[in-house]
Amino acid sequence: MRNTVAKVGLALAAASMIAVPAAEARTKKTPQEELAKALKGRVAGKPVNCIWMPTVDSTQIIDKTAIIYKAGSTWYVNFPKTGADSLDDDDILVTKLYTSNLCSIDTVQLHDRTSGMWSGFVGLGPFIPYTKPKDGQKDAGESGK
Repeated sequence: MRNTVAKVGLALAAASMIAVPAAEARTKKTPQEELAKALKGRVAGKPVNCIWMPTVDSTQIIDKTAIIYKAGSTWYVNFPKTGADSLDDDDILVTKLYTSNLCSIDTVQLHDRTSGMWSGFVGLGPFIPYTKPKDGQKDAGESGK
């Protein structure tokens, strides 16, 4: 009896471990949904060619789509001109700067977070600033309505 209970318990534990990743895979958002979620409540401004890197607090990679450079209350979205298919939210961005600016003519290397090995690069495009809306402006999540 004890042996049967233990086997049933192990089977249930194994089944639950398999079910969790499957459930997570079904709820994974598309890159467009991830970008819309990240920019919800923000308004796009006029694109700029360079951003001043000392103001950038953090970055966020949207798989195969874009890089968000978060600089205080302004977030700059960059849709790379080349290599966007290489973007993976588990990669590390490696940027070599020769000035304090990151510009649309620059490239960024991608390194795998686990192995540290090079996994690709992107050629940046213009940076689109997103800020919190002022009264009367529609946010990024409302633009399609």
